[in-house]
Amino acid sequence: MGNFLTNQQIASLVEAIQSAEDHSTGEIRVHIDSNTENRDAKTAFEVFKELCMDKTTDRNAVLFHVNFEQKYLTIIGDVGIHEKVHQSYWDHLHDYITSEFAKGNYYQALKSAILETGLELKKHFPVEGENPNQLPNEITFS
Repeated sequence: MGNFLTNQQIASLVEAIQSAEDHSTGEIRVHIDSNTENRDAKTAFEVFKELCMDKTTDRNAVLFHVNFEQKYLTIIGDVGIHEKVHQSYWDHLHDYITSEFAKGNYYQALKSAILETGLELKKHFPVEGENPNQLPNEITFS
C-alpha cells in the first residue's frame, strides 16, 4: 500500500464496513487500484460489475474506487441507493474524501465516508428480519 494505508488500517476499514452494514441491507466495498493509469469512471464501473455489486437484492451497493497514485476517487452507488440520495450526496462525499486525501488523511477519510454511507443506507434500507451479507467485506486490490 506504499505510504497510503497500513495493514492495520486496512483491517480497521474492513471492520468499519462490517459496522456500517450492520443496520441496513446495503453493501459497501472499497477497491484500491494501483494499476490503472487513466482517470475516468469507466474502470470503476468495470470493477463494480466484476465485484457483482449490481446484483444485490435492493440494488443498494456502494463502491469506493481509489487510486492513490493517480489521486483519483470514484464513488458508485447502484440505482437503488442513488435514487434515494441523488448526485448531490455523492458530490458532497467525494469533495470531503478528496479534501482529506489532499491533507494525507487517507485512512480517516475512507473510514468516515464508509460510516457516513452506512448511516445513509440505514436510513433508506433498514434491516427487516434477517440481514444476510450479500457481498464480502474485504478490500480488493488491482
